[in-house]
Amino acid sequence: MEERKIEPWLRGTRTEVDAMRRGVIHALELAAEDMTRWSEGLSDEEIEARPMGLTSVGFHLRHIARSLDRLLTYAEGQQLSERQLKALRSEMEPGAGREAALMEFAEAIEVAVTRVLKIMPGSFEEARGVGKKMLPTTVGGLLVHCADHTQRHVGQVVTTVKALRGVVQKTTSI
Repeated sequence: MEERKIEPWLRGTRTEVDAMRRGVIHALELAAEDMTRWSEGLSDEEIEARPMGLTSVGFHLRHIARSLDRLLTYAEGQQLSERQLKALRSEMEPGAGREAALMEFAEAIEVAVTRVLKIMPGSFEEARGVGKKMLPTTVGGLLVHCADHTQRHVGQVVTTVKALRGVVQKTTSI
């Protein structure tokens, strides 16, 4: 039986950081650990595969990385750049392979943690606008969404990988 590791939020780490940012960072750390676990052994082809019409692991890797950048840009009180908009439009396009997708994801998590740490607790209630329509939220709302959105997409990766492995098992056992 596989030994379960203690999740980041139960390790007693980052105690010097307020609970809001610590929770977001722990969620990002857990996402990175889960992504490492579930992407292990996938080939370049499998990273971009869409079993049963599911969205590819590669898409989720790119989307998590790029959406963290966008969400934190809004939290920092900025609007998206043309580079960010172009990256958004290309998320569904297959990338340069497994290693490139995992590297983009890992770097984005690392940068996101640094950016989250720079946001001051006193700003959590500050109003922010998202997108062209400037939909209302707060700095804290954006931080929480960084965590929940990332976790949601990691869950979709787990489902996709399970489907991939099921497809592989079925085709090899015939």
